[in-house]
Amino acid sequence: MAKRRSIPALTLSALFALGGTSLAMAHGDVTPQGVNTEGLPALGEEWPDTNPYRDTDAFERAVEIGSSAYNQNCARCHGLEAISGGIAPDLRLLAPDFDGDDWYKYRVINGAVRDGKVYMPKMADYLSQEALWAIKSYLDVRHDEMQ
Repeated sequence: MAKRRSIPALTLSALFALGGTSLAMAHGDVTPQGVNTEGLPALGEEWPDTNPYRDTDAFERAVEIGSSAYNQNCARCHGLEAISGGIAPDLRLLAPDFDGDDWYKYRVINGAVRDGKVYMPKMADYLSQEALWAIKSYLDVRHDEMQ
């Protein structure tokens, strides 16, 4: 003989199932999202040692593009407005100088893999150099706001 479930029990089960689904989807699409870099000077193939948009007329546009690009591609791990929740490094700590740019450039080109697990993808495989330096421009502003 089949057991009959009550309507409240079925409703509760459905809510748990839907709640679990929404939690699993909370991070959304984790595939890097394309970035429109219109208005930024093209950088070519060679990576400069420091942020090529810093101290130029293109910096404000780079920050604008970088803010959007960061929120689409980095915030899910590094935190909204670059404020880390502790899972990944707080990128506001990257200084707007050679050392900060060097670390950033190394990480976006090479990613981070430990024990065969990808902790950060090689973002340069997905985003253009222009998009990545625009993100660094945004992070430079966030760094300065901490001071």
